[in-house]
Amino acid sequence: MPVTGLRYGWTTGACATAAATAAYAALLTGEFPDPVTITLPRGQRPAFALNSTALADGRASASVVKDAGDDPDVTHGAVIGVTVGHGVPGSGVVFVAGSGVGTVTKPGLPLAVGEPAINPVPRRMIREHIAEVAAAHGGSGDVVVEIGVVGGVELAVRTWNPRLGIVGGLSILGTTGVVVPFSCSAWIDSIRRGIDVARALGHRHVAGCTGSTSERAVAALYGLPDDALLDMGDFAGAVLKYLRRHPIERLTVAGGIGKLSKLAAGHLDLHSGRSQVDPAVLADLVTAVGHDASLVADAATALDALRRCQAAGVPLGDLVAARARLVALDVLRGAPVAVDVVVIDRQGDIVGRSGPA
Repeated sequence: MPVTGLRYGWTTGACATAAATAAYAALLTGEFPDPVTITLPRGQRPAFALNSTALADGRASASVVKDAGDDPDVTHGAVIGVTVGHGVPGSGVVFVAGSGVGTVTKPGLPLAVGEPAINPVPRRMIREHIAEVAAAHGGSGDVVVEIGVVGGVELAVRTWNPRLGIVGGLSILGTTGVVVPFSCSAWIDSIRRGIDVARALGHRHVAGCTGSTSERAVAALYGLPDDALLDMGDFAGAVLKYLRRHPIERLTVAGGIGKLSKLAAGHLDLHSGRSQVDPAVLADLVTAVGHDASLVADAATALDALRRCQAAGVPLGDLVAARARLVALDVLRGAPVAVDVVVIDRQGDIVGRSGPA
C-alpha cells in the first residue's frame, strides 16, 4: 500500500542498473547518457543523474548516489559504481564484485557459493538493459560488469550480511527497484534468507530474537551459532509464516516481557507503533492461576507487571511464554516445528520459559 506523504526511493539494484546502462552506452558510443533512464520490473521509468564517469583503456565507469527516499535505509547516500568492459565473445554478461560488494560463502541463498552478492532481479535488470544498449548501438552484449559500493565494507556490518555468510561488503538488492518508506520489506526478506541459510547449513534449531539482548541470552542457553540466530526484531509473524512453509525442526522465540506480551495477545507485529501491551491479557493470565486481576490491572508497563508478580510469587514470565507459544503454534498450523519461548528482562535474565526443554 502506498505510504501517504512519504517519498519513495530506489534500490541498490536500480542504481547499479542505471550506472551499468550509462557505462555500456559510453563504452560503445563514447558518450555517457546523463541522466540515464531505465525501466523497472513494474514499468516505472526513473531517470538517474550520474555522480561520476570515466572512459579509458576499453572500460567505462559510472556511479550513482543511492536515494532511498524517506526510508531509513542503511545505504541511503551510498555511491554505487559500475565498470563495464568487453567480455569474451559468447560469454554474455559476467558479474564481478568490486570493492564494497560482498561474496557469497554459505549455501541457502539464491546465489551459488563464490558468486558476487548481486541478487537475481538486479542481475536480470542489468542483462536486459545491456541487451537494449547493445541492440541500439551495435554491441555484442558480451561484457564484464563490476559493481562496487563506496564504504560498502563498513556499511555491511550494519546489515544481516555477516550472519548470512556474505563477506566483503553489501549485497545489490531489490525486486521492484523501488524502496517503499518504512515497508520493512528488506528486513523481512533478510529473515527469510536467514532461515534458508540455517537450513542449508543443516541447523535443526533456530532462534527468532527481538534484539541483541535476547540473542545473547538464547545463545548462552542453547549454544546456538550466529547463523542459527534470526534477528526478527518486531516481525514475529514473518518468522512463523516462513517456517510454516519451510519448516526447521525447532524454533525458540526469545524476547523481552513487553514484546512477548504482545505476541501472547495475538499480535504478530510487535512494533510499538502497531501494537500495544494489553493489560487485560495480563490480567487474564494472572486470574487463570488464582490471583486477583488488580495485581497487574494498573501496571504502567509489562515490566512493571512482571516486577509486581515476582514480588507476589506469580510466574508471569512463564504465563506469558506459554500463551505466546500457543499463538506461535496456531500460526504454524501444524507445521513440524517444535516451539519454545524464552522471556527475558532488560538485564537479559531469563524470567519465563515455555515449551520443549
